This record gives sequence, C-alpha cells and structure tokens, in this order.
Amino acid sequence: MPGKKRKKKTFTAAKAVRELARERVGSPKPSQLVRAKKSKPEKYKPTLGDLLGEE
Repeated sequence: MPGKKRKKKTFTAAKAVRELARERVGSPKPSQLVRAKKSKPEKYKPTLGDLLGEE
C-alpha cells in the first residue's frame, strides 16, 4: 500500500519572523508556571497528649 503524498508547507511570514527572533533573543518563557504540589492536611486532629508533648 503506498503512503499518502505529503502536503507542501506554504511559506508563512509570521513563522519566519518568529524563527529569526528565537535565534537572536532566545525562546520565550513558558506561559504557565509549574506550581509546587500542596501537602495534604493531616487526617486527624492531634491528641491532647501530642499537643502537651510538643511544648
């Protein structure tokens, strides 16, 4: 079975400008920051012995 013919990519001025800008300035920073995962809250309240033992 022969494969499909590849479609020729048309020239886009915007893509060409972006390529040149990346070469000169560098790639832009990612738009979304990766946030640190929050630790889960404790499942049970501390007991009175635990509270008194901390002091």
